[in-house]
Amino acid sequence: MAVTADSGSHIADMQQNYPPRTAVISWIFFDWAAQPFFTLITTFVFAPYFATHVASDPASGQALWGFATAAAGLMIALMSPVLGAIADRSGRRKPWIAAFGALLVIGSGLMWFGKPGDTSVIPPLLLAYGIATIGVELATVFNNAMMPSLVPPGMIGRLSGTGWATGYAGGILSLVLVLGFLAASPDTGRTLFGFVPSFGLDPVTHQGERITGPLTGIWFTIFVLPMFLLTPDYPARRRIGEALHEGFTELRQTLAELPKRQSMAAFLLANMIYTDALVSLFTFGGIYAAGTFGWNTIQIGTFGILLAISGTFGAWLGGKLDDKLGPKRVIAGSMLILLLSIVAILLVDKDRILFVPVAPPAPDGALFAAATERIYLVLGCLIGAAGGPLQAASRTLLIHLAPKDHIAQYFGLFALTGKITSFAGPLLIGTITAITASQKAGMAVLVVFFVAGSALLARVREDV
Repeated sequence: MAVTADSGSHIADMQQNYPPRTAVISWIFFDWAAQPFFTLITTFVFAPYFATHVASDPASGQALWGFATAAAGLMIALMSPVLGAIADRSGRRKPWIAAFGALLVIGSGLMWFGKPGDTSVIPPLLLAYGIATIGVELATVFNNAMMPSLVPPGMIGRLSGTGWATGYAGGILSLVLVLGFLAASPDTGRTLFGFVPSFGLDPVTHQGERITGPLTGIWFTIFVLPMFLLTPDYPARRRIGEALHEGFTELRQTLAELPKRQSMAAFLLANMIYTDALVSLFTFGGIYAAGTFGWNTIQIGTFGILLAISGTFGAWLGGKLDDKLGPKRVIAGSMLILLLSIVAILLVDKDRILFVPVAPPAPDGALFAAATERIYLVLGCLIGAAGGPLQAASRTLLIHLAPKDHIAQYFGLFALTGKITSFAGPLLIGTITAITASQKAGMAVLVVFFVAGSALLARVREDV
């Protein structure tokens, strides 16, 4: 692969002259800014609300959400490696983050119009969700590509883990704000903290759940500013036209040479499979809980807070283990925990544990009072604790394996493999759920994904 002298010297200079601590902290705030989209919309508040109150029933809601996630994932897969290659040649990262961040803000804001019981709003609502998903995922590609210029190689794992932990903390705070002050039970009219919803939000029309869309956009706009203001970008090296031509040329060369990079190829294939499973697990976890236990927004949101807390500590600890043990071992351990947790979840129903009948949750019972709910809560916390290190260590391993002068291009391929089949998990879950009318049958497909991902990861060598 051809590397120009100016690009090689530029990378070397960037690695020898790292920016001050304020620049690194400001970069970390991107994860804080973006996380509410995943916490509030895709997992714990809006997605379950869509499945249980906008769609005709939870199973069809899960299927529709899966199809929309799949379509967005396909678009991200097609766009990310090309854009990454262009960014490597043009040099700049921030303009791309700004452009795709705008899609996140616009798409999220439009989700306010998802009124309960109005099936006519489902197509535009899912389109808005797709636009926002494309925006946040592609902005993340270019944010990740800034990492090698911020800290020495031996601190990449800690930086990645700290970013994920900070993101989880932001997700926790956003979820607390929604549950404590905005979203209320339609039955009591009170929030989790016992307050009347702020800003006159109507519990009956679920305005507390719908406000998560605009809130996500406002949150991102405010908290991404430190990164734009204080974190240095790579300097511009090519005009967009030149970068487009050179980027396509080098992408073709990279794809042609990828089979010779056996560890990189095996890692990208493994990432393709286990990321698909993880995204599907987080996407449908709240929907599954809503359908299985009949949890409302406050119950699911409280569940989400506990998961995010476990995820914060998991990501922070995973970052330290990453630098000490290597990212591959962290990824493998995380996948084992996730696999065992999914198997256990499939053996728990609202009135059964391991095929043994138990008392189901009482309709007006205390929060997580039933044994099955508490077990699901523990398993969810294990998933949260393992999910953060898996994602953080994955981007660290990519940095270890990728040529330093093509880091954005390889992060594009990383996003490609994380998204090229991202439609497969949601599509399979949606299809199986639709055919069987069983949420449990749809979720069972994730076991196969994690087993296959673990087998491929075993072929990766970190010392190449």
